[in-house]
Amino acid sequence: MDLAFLHPLYEHPGPWASVYVGTSRHTEDTPHERHLAAVALSRELSRQGADEDTCRAVREALEELRHSSEPHGRALFARAGQVVLDPPLTRAPDGDSAHWAPLPHTAPLLELAGEDPVCVVAYVDRKGADFELRGALGRQDAGSVAGRQWPVHRTSSADWSERHFQLRVENTWEHNAAEIADALAVCQEETRADLLILVGEDREKRSVHDRLPKRLHDLVVEAPHGAGSRLLDHDVERARADHVRQRAERELERFLAAREPGDDGRAGAVESVPALVEAAREHRIDELLIRPGGPDAHREVWIGEEPDQLAVRRTDLKILGEQNSWSARADDALIRSAVTTGAPALAVTEQEVPVGGLGALLRWK
Repeated sequence: MDLAFLHPLYEHPGPWASVYVGTSRHTEDTPHERHLAAVALSRELSRQGADEDTCRAVREALEELRHSSEPHGRALFARAGQVVLDPPLTRAPDGDSAHWAPLPHTAPLLELAGEDPVCVVAYVDRKGADFELRGALGRQDAGSVAGRQWPVHRTSSADWSERHFQLRVENTWEHNAAEIADALAVCQEETRADLLILVGEDREKRSVHDRLPKRLHDLVVEAPHGAGSRLLDHDVERARADHVRQRAERELERFLAAREPGDDGRAGAVESVPALVEAAREHRIDELLIRPGGPDAHREVWIGEEPDQLAVRRTDLKILGEQNSWSARADDALIRSAVTTGAPALAVTEQEVPVGGLGALLRWK
C-alpha cells in the first residue's frame, strides 16, 4: 500500500483523534442510528481526553454521513478542532471505534483502505476497444479507441484470388491490435491502474496482450468471457482480490527469503520491535509488513517530535538528545516513519509471519 496520502497527518503535532465508522448498513433507521453513533464516538473521544473543539469537529463530520450511501465506511483523523483527513474505506470495519493518542491510529487502514487496485477493463473487438475504469467505489468511462473499420472479416472462399483480401484482413487486425495496445498503455499510465482486464474473443485479447509494453505484461488478466460480454462486479472483484493475494504472497516470499543473511553477512529483512525501531531510526525500512492482531503491533514504544525519533525505552530517546517524548503503539510509530521515508506497507495474513506481527524488508545505502 502506497502511504503517500497519509503525509498530511504527519505535518502537524498531536494528539490525534482517529475514528473508524461503517456505512454498509442501510435501513429506514440508518440516519438516526448514525446520529447516535456520532454522539457516542465524540463522547468516547472526550472520555479519552480529547479537547472539546476536536470532539465537535468529529461529531459534525460524522453527522454529515447520516445519509451517505458509501458502500463500506470512512476513517476520520482530527486534531485542534479540525478534520485533517477522511479517506473512504474499501472494507467495512468490524465495528465503530475512536482513539485519542499522540499519533494517528493509521494501522487499521492497511486492511480497511489498503490494496484497492484500480482496474482498466478493455472490451476488445476487431474494430477497436472501449475502456472502463473500475475500483472499489464504482466504475467510470475511461475512453475508447477506433481502429481501421474495413476489412475486418475473412471470406469463406478458398479461391486463390482471395489471398490478397485475406492478407489485408490480417493487416487490419494487427494494425487495430497495435492501436488498442498503445491506447491501453497510455490509459494505464494516466490512471496508474494496477490491473488491466481484457475482454473479447481469444484471438483479439492475445493480439492486444502481445503488443503491450513488457512492463505491463504482469498486470494483464484475460477474462474468460467472449466478445460482447460485460464484466459483472463480482468478476472484477475476483480479479482484484486475486491480484492483491498474489502480490501479498510474492512480498511475503521475498521477506522470508531475505531474513537469511546474504553473502555480505547482512539480512535483508528484520522482525521484532527493537530491530524495527533501529531500522526506522536509520531510514532503512524499504517495505513495512504488519500482521493485524499481532502482539507486537500494540506494544509500547517511545517517540519524539520527528519521525525517526523513536526508541524502545524512554531513556534511549534522552540519550539521543530528544527532550520531549510520548508513548505510542509500535505499528503507528513505524507507519509514521515509513510515510516520511516513502516506504510502502503491506498487511499480511499468515498466522506466524512476521513473528510478533511486525517486520520489514530493508534498504541498504
